[in-house]
Amino acid sequence: MGGIPFIVSAPSGAGKTTLCKMAVDFFPELRHSVSYTTRQPRPGEVDGVDYKFVDDAGFDAMVGRGEFLEHAGVYGKRYGTSRLDLEKLLCEGVDVLLEIDVQGAEGARVRLKGAVSVFILPPSLKACEDRLKGRGKDTPEEIQKRLRIAEAEVRKASHYDYIIINDDLTAAFEMVKAVVIAERARSSRMAEKVAGLFGDIMKAGS
Repeated sequence: MGGIPFIVSAPSGAGKTTLCKMAVDFFPELRHSVSYTTRQPRPGEVDGVDYKFVDDAGFDAMVGRGEFLEHAGVYGKRYGTSRLDLEKLLCEGVDVLLEIDVQGAEGARVRLKGAVSVFILPPSLKACEDRLKGRGKDTPEEIQKRLRIAEAEVRKASHYDYIIINDDLTAAFEMVKAVVIAERARSSRMAEKVAGLFGDIMKAGS
């Protein structure tokens, strides 16, 4: 049985990264897909753990070789998901969490068979603004740009399989856990395991 790809998107400041880290810490058999990016590392970020940092020439070469499942420009920098890295994990039966912006997720949802998509919403755009200011990583101009983009991204929430409103981190995480657990128990994913346990019974009833 192959692994499940979970695609998670959200506007900036909605708490997507925090929830994804909590999920990976909680589920030992859930892995985080590490995206490639052309932006510079932020303080505390580790290459190969938070992102795989490459220059524009290296990113262009990967695009030319068709190595990305999806790639997109976000806030003047580029991000991409390695198709080969992801396929390797899924073939090993590992469930993978992909943090992908709305633009890149549109293509990934089409190309990834069996993908489960989750959209994280903030309780309001004002909450996004407060969180962005609180983390102190963006200039006032960058924050306003992110908020303008967030308005367009919120309109895409209904395209996803699940919507989780992060107005309380603990409650939102319980929803994330519920999605992972429910999808793992989906009958279409359990068919192979059920056949192995109850093959004779299943055949007799067919």
